[in-house]
Amino acid sequence: MPPSADPRPAAVLVLFGVLDAVRSRVTDTPVARDLDVLLLRRASTLTDHAGQVAFPGGRIDPHDAGPVDAAIREAVEETGLDPAGVEALGTLPPLALAVSNHLVTPVPAWWLRPTPVVAVDHGETVDVFRVPVADLLHPDNRGSTAHVRAGRTWRAPAFVVGDVLVWGFTAIVLDRIFAALAWTLPWEEHRLIDLAS
Repeated sequence: MPPSADPRPAAVLVLFGVLDAVRSRVTDTPVARDLDVLLLRRASTLTDHAGQVAFPGGRIDPHDAGPVDAAIREAVEETGLDPAGVEALGTLPPLALAVSNHLVTPVPAWWLRPTPVVAVDHGETVDVFRVPVADLLHPDNRGSTAHVRAGRTWRAPAFVVGDVLVWGFTAIVLDRIFAALAWTLPWEEHRLIDLAS
């Protein structure tokens, strides 16, 4: 969606790592079956993006050194992870998130030393979990969503793994990363995933 005239800067942590005990059951995959990404489910009581699956992240505060610092700080506040085990790999171009008036910088990172994670503040986050990337890439788990805003229908990629629906900004970022890394497998873009499910 187009940005507003004065969007607020924000950053999210796209944290990849290696699952300790759980592997994807998918066997025909362009990635290791134990590669995962950290996600969380936002509280249904929030004003923006209520109940959605998202990356850890939030607004860039004046005391943050930049998007990397903000993304890691927010991830610590939301999930309790140990920042010493996180290696930021840089930043991706910012994306406009008009619905909440933010310009969001994705920060891809590698989890050198994974630590336990939990929903620290249940007023913001109800669940924190790791999803195998191979499951997200599997064509049976991919589709598109249609979202109507201001009388216009916006179509975007989506992922469904078990009871986890990833759509909107988070799905767009994952889709672009997977495409840039040549991990994307052919999938049915016209398969519509119902947001009410």
